[in-house]
This record gives sequence, structure tokens and C-alpha cells, in this order.
Amino acid sequence: GTLFLDEIGEIPTRMQIELLRVLEEKCFTRVGGSEQVHADFRVICATNKDLDRAVREGRFREDFYYRINVFTIEAPPLRDRRIDIPLLAEHFLRRFERQMDRRITSISPEAMELMTGHDWPGNVRELCNAIERAMVVGTPPSITPEALPMHTRGVGATGTGDALVQVERRHIAEVLDRTDWNITQAARILQIDRVTVYNKIKKFKLVRAQAGAARNHR
Repeated sequence: GTLFLDEIGEIPTRMQIELLRVLEEKCFTRVGGSEQVHADFRVICATNKDLDRAVREGRFREDFYYRINVFTIEAPPLRDRRIDIPLLAEHFLRRFERQMDRRITSISPEAMELMTGHDWPGNVRELCNAIERAMVVGTPPSITPEALPMHTRGVGATGTGDALVQVERRHIAEVLDRTDWNITQAARILQIDRVTVYNKIKKFKLVRAQAGAARNHR
């Protein structure tokens, strides 16, 4: 089989040692067990770190690095291949349309222009999260600029303090409404923790719509 290890540059040294042993010996011991289990698999690793530099600085084991660095494929950042952004955005739109059963079937030209111009420091994962969030807070039939995350729209660089507060308040309120005030789901979409969501609700004096007032926050 194949074992995919994402963000390999983040794993601690102890885990690097254990993985190196498994790769070299082709066997491992299950947690709580004593019997050696043979393992025949290939490993694919992914990272956004400079592992060469990490090795030189002593932050990544050299022996483990050369064991996994057999064949390298370098994927340029999304900002260097902007032509791919519309294709990826449409792909994620179709995926979340099926998963969420929402009738948002297109991306407006204005929203696509904003996404194409954004640098996407989080690359494809950030784009995927942005589309997912837009599908939750957006209104059919299209994703519009208002449904995109604030940093994608450039809010923060040019807005005044009061304007930013109002944009943030409206955005959080929209997410809470779309998730039926499910705090866990809202926190995931907003990419903050539950405590921060509650603090924002208190700060902005947000009140749940009367129709759902009888249900508790989850």
C-alpha cells in the first residue's frame, strides 16, 4: 500500500527516528503488542518547509531526510500558477455543492477576479477553505465577493477601524445564521476556536433569531 505523510517537516525528532526504523526494517510493533508485524509499503511525503535548510540547522534528521528524499516533485505556490485558480475553484464548488446540497452553482466574475488576484499564502488548502466558507455563508445562485473571506477581498488593508468592525460583525452573524448557531461548525468555518466565537457573540451583542431561540448553542 501507500502511506501519505502530510507536513512531514512538522513531526518531532522522536517520531522521525521511529519512522526511519520502520522504513529501514520494514516492520513495526503495534501499540500494546509485542509481535513484529511485517510492512511492505511506499511512502509519499508532503511539506511546505525547506527541509534542506532544516537539516543544516539541525531541526530535521539528516538520515531520515535522505531516506525519504528519493524522488522529489516541486509544486509551485498557487500565486505562481494563477491560471489554475479558476479550475480549482470550480472543482471545489462542485464538491461542496454535492456535499452541502446547496443551490450555489457558479462563481460570479467579480468573485473570481478577487480570487485570481489573491496571493493564497495557504495555497490550495486556503482556496478550498475559502470556497467551503463561501458555500456556507453565500446566497444562491452564485458565490459573490461578499461571501469570500475578508482577507481574500482585501479588507484590512484599506478599511477604517469602524468599517472593519462592522464587516467582521456581519460576517460572524452570517456564519452563525447559516450554521443554525452551531458553535462548533461556526468556529470551524471562521477558523477560530469555540471560546473566541462566544467572545465575539458577546462583543457584538449578537442575538439568535427568534425562530430558533428555544434551541441551545452546541
